[in-house]
Amino acid sequence: MSLMRSDPLAGFERLTQQMMGERQGPRPIPMAAFRRGDQVVAYFDLPGVRPEDVDITVERNVVTIRTERRPAYQEGDEVIVDERPYGTLSRQVLLGDSLDLDKMTADYARGELRLTIPVSEKAKPRRIELRTSDQEPQQVTAKAAEGGTR
Repeated sequence: MSLMRSDPLAGFERLTQQMMGERQGPRPIPMAAFRRGDQVVAYFDLPGVRPEDVDITVERNVVTIRTERRPAYQEGDEVIVDERPYGTLSRQVLLGDSLDLDKMTADYARGELRLTIPVSEKAKPRRIELRTSDQEPQQVTAKAAEGGTR
């Protein structure tokens, strides 16, 4: 399984821009990802975003998430404090070939987007039949066939 960040310095850049009060382009969406059994689960923080405003696309092995966060106040409201970021939010995640993107699911609840991506069947460990000329066929794991013993 491989799941790669698109920009290793994004956190530093985000902190610098927050301190300077400026921002160019879409804001990155914070995420957490882990493998649980035969699937990868990724969570993306999208507080204050309506589900119908979330756009998820897959092209080859890149998943792109885009949305826009709008302020809750309306024209004519007197804003006392507003420290929340608004505007376009975007995240691209490069996924490894071992994941089955055709079976990926997306769920949204409580401001969190959850993507669940199963590991493809071809990437799962499987048993390989070992044949020898002097005995009956035996089953060994692919790991044992690579040099380990079982």
